[in-house]
Amino acid sequence: MYVESVSFENYRNLKNAEFFPSKGINVIYGENAQGKTNIIECMWLFTGGRSFRGAKDRELITFDEKYSKVKATFFSTNRRQNVEILIQNNKRKATLNNIPKDYMSQIIGNFCAVIFSPHHMNLIKNGPEERRNFIDSALCQIKPQYASVLSRYKKILIQRNALLKSIQKNPELSDTLDIWNEKLAETGSHIAVYRHAYISSIRPLCESFYEGISQHRESLNIAYKSLYVDSESISREDIKNSILTTLQNKQNDDIYLGYTTRGIHRDDICVTINGKDAKSFGSQGQQRSAVLALKLSEASLLSKSKGESPVILLDDVLSELDLARQNYLLNKLEGLQVFITCCDSDIKAQNKFLIKNGEIFTGE
Repeated sequence: MYVESVSFENYRNLKNAEFFPSKGINVIYGENAQGKTNIIECMWLFTGGRSFRGAKDRELITFDEKYSKVKATFFSTNRRQNVEILIQNNKRKATLNNIPKDYMSQIIGNFCAVIFSPHHMNLIKNGPEERRNFIDSALCQIKPQYASVLSRYKKILIQRNALLKSIQKNPELSDTLDIWNEKLAETGSHIAVYRHAYISSIRPLCESFYEGISQHRESLNIAYKSLYVDSESISREDIKNSILTTLQNKQNDDIYLGYTTRGIHRDDICVTINGKDAKSFGSQGQQRSAVLALKLSEASLLSKSKGESPVILLDDVLSELDLARQNYLLNKLEGLQVFITCCDSDIKAQNKFLIKNGEIFTGE
C-alpha cells in the first residue's frame, strides 16, 4: 500500500495544495508551527479515525472558513483507489472510490496506516486510557467491524451513566438498569475477546522487536489486564456473565457515584520489562524502547493481516530517540512508504518537502 497524492483545502493553517510523495521515505521538514504535523494528521484521517491529537472536527477547518476537504489517491489491493473527506458543521462525510458513505466507519480498513508521534511516547507513562486507545485503534484497522462494536459500547455506556444520574433523583428508575447491564455486558464481552486475541497475536512480535532494540540484554512482555479475562480458554459467554455479575454487584456504588465504575472501559495492557512494571520501574530509555516495539509490532501485524504493508507516519519522533533507536526504526521500515516530519532535512529520503507558513514546497 502506498499514497500517490494528497490534497487539502481549508485544512488548518495549510495553504490549498496537492503533493505527490514517493513510494519510499518522504521527509516533511520546516521550523516549528509551520504545518508539518497538520499534514500527518490529515493523512491519518483517511484511515477513518479521528485526529490523533484529539482535536475536534471544527478545529480542523481553517479560521474563517466553513468547511475543510482532504483527498488522497492511493494504491491498495492491486488497484488505484481514492478517498475524500469533507469536514463541515462539526461532521465528517466520506467518499470512497467516488461512492458517498453514510458513516465514517465505512471507510475503515481501506487505507491503513500506523502513526508514531511524541504523544505515543506516553503510551507507557500515562494511564490505561492511552493503552486502550492504542489497542482499539489498531483493531479498528485490522477488523473494521470492531469499530461498530466499540461505538455501540460507548453509546450504551453513556446511556447507562445518564440513567444512573437520573436514579439519584428518581429511585424507581432502578428497575430499568437490568436492561442496560445486559447490553453493556453483551457488547463488552465481544470487545474483551477481540482485545485479548490481539494482545495474544502481538505479544511475540513485541518480544522480538524489544530484544532487537535492547540487543538481547532485556526482555519485554505484554498482557491484557482485565477482571473478566483470566485464561486463554475462557469463552465469550463466561466473560459476559462475569461482566454482568460485576455490574450487578457494584450497582449501588454506581448509583451513588453517578457513573459506571466497572466494565471493559476500565481494562488495561500490562507491560513489563525483565518482569517489572515498565510504567513504575522502567527507565525513560526502556519505556521508549517498549513503545517503539509496540508500534513496530502494530505495523507488522497489520501488514500480515492485510497482506500488504501499511503507510507509516512518523511525526517528529526521531528527535525523541537516540541514534541507535533511530537506526533500528528506519532499518525495520525499509521498503515501506514512510512519512517523517522533522525540523531539518538531514535524513536521507527519496522525496523531501519544505513547509513554510503552511505552504508546501519540493525540498532539496
